[in-house]
This record gives sequence, structure tokens and C-alpha cells, in this order.
Amino acid sequence: MSVMRSVVLGCGSYLPGQVVTNAELARRIDTSDEWIVQRTGIHERHIAAEGEFTSHLAIKAAQAALDHAGVEAGSIDLIVLATATPDNTFPATSVMVQAGLGITGGAAFDLHAVCSGFVFGLASADNFLRGGAFKRALVIGAETFSRILDWNDRTTCVLFGDGAGAVVLEAQEQPGTTADRGILTSHLRSDGRHKSKLYVDGGPSSTQTVGHLRMEGREVFKHAVAMITDVIEDAFAATGTSASDITWFVPHQANKRIIDASANKLGIPPEKVVITVDRHGNTSAASIPLALTAAVADGRIKRGDLILLEAMGGGFTWGSALLRW
Repeated sequence: MSVMRSVVLGCGSYLPGQVVTNAELARRIDTSDEWIVQRTGIHERHIAAEGEFTSHLAIKAAQAALDHAGVEAGSIDLIVLATATPDNTFPATSVMVQAGLGITGGAAFDLHAVCSGFVFGLASADNFLRGGAFKRALVIGAETFSRILDWNDRTTCVLFGDGAGAVVLEAQEQPGTTADRGILTSHLRSDGRHKSKLYVDGGPSSTQTVGHLRMEGREVFKHAVAMITDVIEDAFAATGTSASDITWFVPHQANKRIIDASANKLGIPPEKVVITVDRHGNTSAASIPLALTAAVADGRIKRGDLILLEAMGGGFTWGSALLRW
């Protein structure tokens, strides 16, 4: 029996031009390249220029995805923008992207699940597309985390960067097997009891300020691997697949130690893991589409490949998606 699947038509990304290396950070705060690399695997990150907003990054990534897919912006009837760093409290940054792309129909909304945002966005768009409400969607992850960092806190400011990535999804009829192209399954979780471990200490309702990112790094690491493997095992169970079936593992790029530990626990060999955290840092909701686009651009990811995505973010939120390219 045939089913509707959300098939990826194309992907794209954008990184700000300014690159900040570990050596540059070491000149500003008490840290070193060796300290950062040993604990995170990060060597450099991109930082948005003055006057360069999340919407600007998102528009460029979205246009790149449209170009890669070979479709016109006007054919998009849904935009889901995952971000924790919107241009304004309102309106949604997604409507600025919609206007910037010249789209006047359909719907656009922001989704806030921090680092898990892109996976949550994929799952949301997938449900809309499979349900018939929309036909073609842009799912974007875009962040300017540099704007919410305490640049005197060496435990957090070295971790994050700015960037954006996007995919174009289209509802297509498929045979209804695990050989189908498109999103095969997605699994989302959250647990608000962990808020204090990773949060921003400001907001319109509480402090009327933007605030800064605060994190208990060891606690986040401790929970990350278990939570990530939980939703991945659910994806395998839902599709009758296993780690050995995966062509590429594209995890949220938070910390290389977390990525390595998760892949090892799942039995996914290092050569199947896409890593970009070394040159992007943690770009929150943008990290997965940035990594996806990098692996497509260099020829690693090809049509028919089985791709496993996963992420965990503040809240905590976490999720997985399994899709065939």
C-alpha cells in the first residue's frame, strides 16, 4: 500500500564570513587551543557581523536549498524555522524569511526547541505534508548564538557559533517500505525538569532582557548519550532497521566527545559519522542541516542513502529522524 512521504529535494547552508579561531579566543579570555580541542573538538567557529541577523542567515541558506533543489521560492507553501535566537520577540523570524524570499502564500512559523529544533522542525513539517495540508516545505535551522553568549565565561563562549542550514521537503507518494525515499520515522522527547542544566537567564516575561546562556557542562554530557540513544533505538524499532543499515549518522554538532560516545554506544563506526563541529562549533538548530549540506556537497551523501539524525538541546529536548536521501 502506497503512503505519502516527505522527500528531501535539496539542501543548503550559509555561514557568516567572520571566522574566530581558538587562538583568537585565547587572547581574550583564560583558555587555550589545546584546552578547547581536548574537551570539545572545536577549532574555530563563524560569528555573524554587526547588523547580520538570524533572518539574513536563514534567507541565504533557504535560497541555497531552493537552488540545489531546482525549485522556485513561490512553490513553497510552508516554512518552519527552528531558532532560539529570533530577530525580534515578534513577529516570527520565519515571516521575515518568507518576505525575503518573495513568498506571499502559505504559512510560516518559528519553532523553539533549541539544539533539537531542526529535528522537531522536520517532524512538524513531515506531519503537515503527509496530512495533505501543504505540498512543499522549507525547514530551516538558523542561529546567532554569539548574541546570547557571556564572552567572559570560558566554559560556554568557546562552544558556540552562528550559521544556518535548510532543506526543501516535498510530499510524494512512495511504496510504503523502508526503501522509500523521504522521512521514514521521527521521535521527539522533552523533560522540563532539566531546565537549570542548560538555559538562558533572561526573557521578555521574566527579566525583560535577552540574557546569557548558562550551562552545567558535566550534567549535560551525562544525560546526552543516554537520551540520544533512547530515541535512536525507537527509530530502529519503528522501521525494523539497525545501526548496520545506516549509511550516514549526522548528529547534532555540540561536542565531539558526545558524538563519539553516542556512536560508540550505538555501534556506528567512526567512518559513518559526519563531523563538522571542528570548524563550525555548536550552531544549535543550524548544526544538523549545516552538516548535511557539507556531506552532500563533498559527495558523501548520495541518493538512496539511509541517514540517521539526532539532537539534544536545552529543556531538555531531544529527538531523532531516520530518512532516505
